[in-house]
Amino acid sequence: MLKKGNKLYSILTGSCPRCHEESMYLDKNPYHMGKIFKMHERCSHCNLKYKIEPSFFYGAMYVSYGVGIAFAVAAFVIANLFLGANLIETFIAIIVTLVVFMPIIMRLSRNIWINMFVKYDPKAKANIKNS
Repeated sequence: MLKKGNKLYSILTGSCPRCHEESMYLDKNPYHMGKIFKMHERCSHCNLKYKIEPSFFYGAMYVSYGVGIAFAVAAFVIANLFLGANLIETFIAIIVTLVVFMPIIMRLSRNIWINMFVKYDPKAKANIKNS
């Protein structure tokens, strides 16, 4: 299902959106809080500069809002409909879900944001090797 060349592959794995060869992040684990935003400057395979312009990832905040709402709705449905929790318990489940998944939401929103502007190029890796 997740194959290189698919935007979903890059979004879920955090790999370079152009060549899908390496992770954009210095530390793949989003729960290492001190390193959550630490990214490579460029891709070592296709030379894509990840921070396309200063403050490029500010736009990811808008994506983060939508992703956070999706997680909150999922928590609501699971807690209220499947587990039969009351309103207070459901609210607590939503808050706990958002706190626990915050690092993943932040990384996913960055991955979605950069994938909106950079498309996959299967020849990108070959082009840098030949240069």
